[in-house]
Amino acid sequence: MASAQSLVLSVGDWPPYLSKDFKHQGVVAHLISDVLKDEGYDVRFRFLPWTRAYADAAAGKYAGTAVWMRKKEREADFLYSDPVLNEQFVFFHLQQDKFTWSKLSDLLGKKLGGGLEYSYGPEMDAYLSTGRLYMERVHTDEQNFSKLLRGRIDLYPQEVNVGYTALLTHFVADDVARITHHPKPLLNNLSFLLVPRSRPDSHELLKRFNKRLAMYRESGRYDRYFHDLRQGKYLPEPRGAQEENPNSTP
Repeated sequence: MASAQSLVLSVGDWPPYLSKDFKHQGVVAHLISDVLKDEGYDVRFRFLPWTRAYADAAAGKYAGTAVWMRKKEREADFLYSDPVLNEQFVFFHLQQDKFTWSKLSDLLGKKLGGGLEYSYGPEMDAYLSTGRLYMERVHTDEQNFSKLLRGRIDLYPQEVNVGYTALLTHFVADDVARITHHPKPLLNNLSFLLVPRSRPDSHELLKRFNKRLAMYRESGRYDRYFHDLRQGKYLPEPRGAQEENPNSTP
């Protein structure tokens, strides 16, 4: 039996999708690794700052990089896979606040939290630029959720799985129970595996990846990864448990 072909993909840290600290290095890393394993590849992930992950892969140093939204300027460097992830951004708020919205003007008068230099899509970004809607930006999800719990902001837009992972990671159960989200999405984004045009094997890799990914979707296997994510199965082991088990996989 032929040995598996080794591949290294560059990625950034983005819990719960990609993270050195999470089980299987995050749900998207797990999905990509399994898809390519079934096509005869042995995949390793190199965690780097996002800008370097992109630049090094574009130069052909890595077989690909994951995961990225589609932008016209990226097409000069990369070929896009079929969609790997559908991100859904929602507004988090306190359970006690009966918040509802259908259009951005419904947010007027609300205090929003956000991430530094973070885009919430062209429509929201344009609305924020008018000054009619104010967003106070900080570095981390933990800071934004802390402000939400203290009543310093009313709403926090964030990708739904990223938001709940941050809550489960950084807050006690009673505080997590105080927060919910509105089901209407602010933004839906598709994200992709990118493979560099500079590598001669990229077309074949992409063809095989897309074929197997489609099989995962058709069989229902794709959905099981994200079901497990919602059940908390990718969360890191508590630090104490890791220290007690020296044989655990990092």
